[in-house]
Amino acid sequence: MPLNPLVIDRLNPVRLGYDLSAYPEGIIFPVDKPYRWTSSDVVRKIKYFLRNHFNTKNIKIGHAGTLDPLATGLLVICVGKACKLSEVLQAEKKEYIAEFTLGATTPSFDREHPIDALFPVSDIAEEDMEKAAHSFIHQREQMPPAYSAKYVNGTRSYYLARNGEESELKPASIIIYSCSLLKTDDPLASTLTRPSYGEDDAHNTFVVKKRIASEENNPVIRYTEGSLLTPDQIRNLPRAILRIECSKGTYIRSMARDFGLVLSSGAFMSALRRTASGGFRVENALDVKEYFG
Repeated sequence: MPLNPLVIDRLNPVRLGYDLSAYPEGIIFPVDKPYRWTSSDVVRKIKYFLRNHFNTKNIKIGHAGTLDPLATGLLVICVGKACKLSEVLQAEKKEYIAEFTLGATTPSFDREHPIDALFPVSDIAEEDMEKAAHSFIHQREQMPPAYSAKYVNGTRSYYLARNGEESELKPASIIIYSCSLLKTDDPLASTLTRPSYGEDDAHNTFVVKKRIASEENNPVIRYTEGSLLTPDQIRNLPRAILRIECSKGTYIRSMARDFGLVLSSGAFMSALRRTASGGFRVENALDVKEYFG
């Protein structure tokens, strides 16, 4: 018999009882992960709440697919026997709203690291971005970012990258079911949490490398250590907002890198929100602070 855990969300706002044994098949909490929280932060918050609520330390809990700290959106939390379903839930189709900033790249393909290169963007039209987005739709091999949680000989790739060591990552087979360009005034675009690039932001200025014109017929672009990119310059870089449906294991950060390459420019992921995973949608998810105190 398949497990049938209780799902508690905005569609089914069940009042949680105080007897853990009343949930023999477990509980699933779809939640909206806050900006700058790690997925582990969310798990710890809910575990602490449940331990106090059920008056027991014996709580098994986990999530069905991590989200980076700078991303927001749907995180599916499994409790008790529902944890047995985590791999099944992780394997389901995902939907994201992503913002790609054009004309620049970072080593991690997102805002975790400073910009390391600038590229021309004056010739990129909206039609070019639409074609680039559509070109991703199919099964493909994707190279994970060096700054990822992939294991390389038993060590996380991001640990090697942060210590200046190279990691031999292998491409993974993924499927992009749909990829479309959104208008900036689209309601979905307004749900993105964007960085302020203010004085209190860790990345309010970026050390960049000035681009040196490449030699004729030589595709290699060389750089030299250069100036600072101010917050205003960052804000003025063009952006593309995409709605993406994809398979398990897809790195949206890598898509940002590839999006820039398709446009003969550079790009990095500046905002991300997971809006769906399988049958769960973020608009029905619980607010972590509101529900779990």
